[in-house]
Amino acid sequence: MKGFRVSRSTSSRQCHPYALHSHIERVPNRGTKRPREDEEEDVKVRHKPGGGRERSRHREEEAPPAAEESEDDKKKLLQIMERGEEEEEEEEPLDESSVKKMILTFEKRSYKNQELRIKFPDNPEKFMESELDLNDIIQEMHVIATMPDLYHLLVELNAIHSLLGLLGHDNTDILSVAESPACPFIRSPVVDLLQELTDIDTLHESEEGAEVLIDSLVEGQVVALLVQNLERLDESVKEEADGVHNTLAIIENMAEFRPEMCSDAAQQGLMQWLLKRLKAKMPFDANKLYCSEVLAILLQKQGRELLGELDGIDVLLQQLSVFKRHNPATAEEQEMMENLFDSLCSSLMLSSNRDRFLKGEGLQLMNLMLR
Repeated sequence: MKGFRVSRSTSSRQCHPYALHSHIERVPNRGTKRPREDEEEDVKVRHKPGGGRERSRHREEEAPPAAEESEDDKKKLLQIMERGEEEEEEEEPLDESSVKKMILTFEKRSYKNQELRIKFPDNPEKFMESELDLNDIIQEMHVIATMPDLYHLLVELNAIHSLLGLLGHDNTDILSVAESPACPFIRSPVVDLLQELTDIDTLHESEEGAEVLIDSLVEGQVVALLVQNLERLDESVKEEADGVHNTLAIIENMAEFRPEMCSDAAQQGLMQWLLKRLKAKMPFDANKLYCSEVLAILLQKQGRELLGELDGIDVLLQQLSVFKRHNPATAEEQEMMENLFDSLCSSLMLSSNRDRFLKGEGLQLMNLMLR
C-alpha cells in the first residue's frame, strides 16, 4: 500500500510539474512534519486545480473590468426594478378618493401657473416648469374618462370651470420667446381631455354623470370658448389642426347627447365659424369634411334662420358649385358634398331661405349638376 501511494504521488508530479513546484515553494517551514497521510491529502488538494490554476489566475487578472461592469449593470437593473416596484406601489386604484386627489392637484398646479404668469409675464423661464407640471396632470386626468359615474366630482370640485378657463390660456408666446418645442400647448391638452370626457359612448355609460357634466359645460358656455379657441388655432401646424378636429368632436358629442343645445351653439359663434372655414381657400382635408358634418347636424334642429342671416345659402351654393364641373374625387369629398346638400335641404324649409336660394341662382346650379 505504501508503494502504491508513492507511485501515485510520482505520477501526479509527472503530470503536473507546476502544481508540485507551487507546492514546494509555498509550503511553510514547519517545525514538526505532518503524517504521510496528511501530506498526501495536501498534495491531492493542490493537485485538483492543476494547470487550470494558472489560467484561473490570468482570468482573475483580466476579469475585474468586466466584473465591475457586470456589477454596475446589476445595480442599475436593481434600481430600475426597485423604481418599478415603487411606482406600482404608488399607483392607487381609481376610486373617488384618488380622483379627488388628482383634481385637487390639478387645481393647485393651475393656480400656481396662473400666479407665476402674472408675476413674470415677460420671463417665460420662470413659469415654464409650472406649465409642464400643469400639462402632466391634465394628461393624468384622462383616466377619469373611464369612470363617468365620477364626473360629478369634476363639477363639485370646480375642475370644469378651471378647464374652461384654460381654453383661454395663451402660452404660444413661450415658443416664440423661449424657442422651446418641448413646451406644451395647454389649450390643446384641455381640448383633448374634454373630447374624451364627452365621448358619446362614455356619456351613455352613466346618464347621471353625463347630465351633470353637460349641464356644467353648457352653463360655462363651452361652445363660445371653443369657438374663441378655434379662431386662434393655426391649422398649418399639425397639433393645432388636430385641436380643431377634437373641438368639432366635442360639439358633435354634445349635440348628439343633448340636441336642444344646437340652437345656443349656433348663436355662440359656431355657425359663423363653420361657414368661414368652409369657404376658406384651403385644400380639402378632414377638418373641412368635419365642418360640413357639424353644420348639417346644427341645421337639422335649429339655426336655419341664422344661416340665412349669415349668407349661408350663398356659401353652400358656392361650395356645391365646385362639383358642377367634376364629380367628387374621393369618398371623403363625396361625403362632404352629401353633407352640404343635407344642410341646403334643411335650410330651405324656411321660406326666407327659399327666396335667397332663388336669388342666388340655386335652381340653375342644380340643373347644371344634374347634367
